[in-house]
Amino acid sequence: MQVKSPILTLAFVLVFLFQGCSEVPENNDPVIGIWSRLEVPEGATYKGHIREEWIFNDVYLGRYQRYEGSQIILKSDFQWESAAGFYRIEYPGLDKPADEVKIVRREEGEHLENRKGVVFAERE
Repeated sequence: MQVKSPILTLAFVLVFLFQGCSEVPENNDPVIGIWSRLEVPEGATYKGHIREEWIFNDVYLGRYQRYEGSQIILKSDFQWESAAGFYRIEYPGLDKPADEVKIVRREEGEHLENRKGVVFAERE
């Protein structure tokens, strides 16, 4: 292909250069990382323990996993957003309602708390 116009050539080069220069903004949100919750039903053995895990990443997505003992019984992606000090976690494709939590920092560590003040998950 032969380009006959120097202006067209310059336009093509500029479009090509600017297309490759887009920068993804850095996200250092404190929720990024792994959070988990362990439920131990009364009288349960190790295999009866239920563990849930939320892995938040920097592009407002994450992975939700539910374990029974050491076996993963559910694995799904989630979306998250932050507004007014709370994080809204939505689970597309799952029959699971959205969760709304906030980070609470204490001497013994950080945890996520729901709007009712109940501990939702602990930071790992």
